[in-house]
Amino acid sequence: MPAKLILSMDGAVMKEYPLNKERTTIGRKPHNDIVIDNLAVSSEHAAIVTILNDSFLEDLDSTNGLAVNGTPTKKHFLQNNDVIEIGKYKLKYLNDQPTQTSAAEFEKTMVLRAPVRVSQSEAFPKSPLDVTATRKTEAVISTQFNNTNSGIAPGSSGGPLPAALVQILNGPNSGKELELVKNLTTLGKPGVQVAVLARRPHGYFITHVEGGSFPTVNGSSIGEQPHQLKDHDLIELAGVKMEFYFKA
Repeated sequence: MPAKLILSMDGAVMKEYPLNKERTTIGRKPHNDIVIDNLAVSSEHAAIVTILNDSFLEDLDSTNGLAVNGTPTKKHFLQNNDVIEIGKYKLKYLNDQPTQTSAAEFEKTMVLRAPVRVSQSEAFPKSPLDVTATRKTEAVISTQFNNTNSGIAPGSSGGPLPAALVQILNGPNSGKELELVKNLTTLGKPGVQVAVLARRPHGYFITHVEGGSFPTVNGSSIGEQPHQLKDHDLIELAGVKMEFYFKA
């Protein structure tokens, strides 16, 4: 069964929400997946990204913030029985499936660091794998989940999923390539626009995580739902153009 959230207030259970989407939003406005109609809750308060059996929570720059198990946080790798607190409301996370990554690995690799101020000479990273970024930085690409699965996941045709790469097409990092060997790869600029690229058994999918606008694939917005990538698709996010392709 998929992981789920149990919404309650003052100990009274209000509703149950299965985490059966790759991106679940929480907020006051009715377009959210989990709607909490209270002025203490921001219009788009938080999001939960779920990849395979792993879920991570992110505060979407909400006014009043959130806490997990009583500790204020901006990003958190969710574990079974964690309690998310938003104002007077609580969301208990239940997941009886084994996770693909540990909390320690998450803390080291999943947290997208906030933008930091650097000098003009340091404004562009030497490598697309650098995690230091400002709004002037052309691209930041950081691999996230350690792939703990052994072997190669089967493709939709029953055979092995072919290896894939993304190549940056513009800016000072033009020509740089990143092989997608992890379960999850984060692309973009923290604090500006971020997307996750998931390596699933039946293909590669890109999902919007952070930012006021959605990434585009071949010139079209991907929207809120996961978008499956095809060979030689052109991705653009945070002003960076890149090509997705399967390794020959």
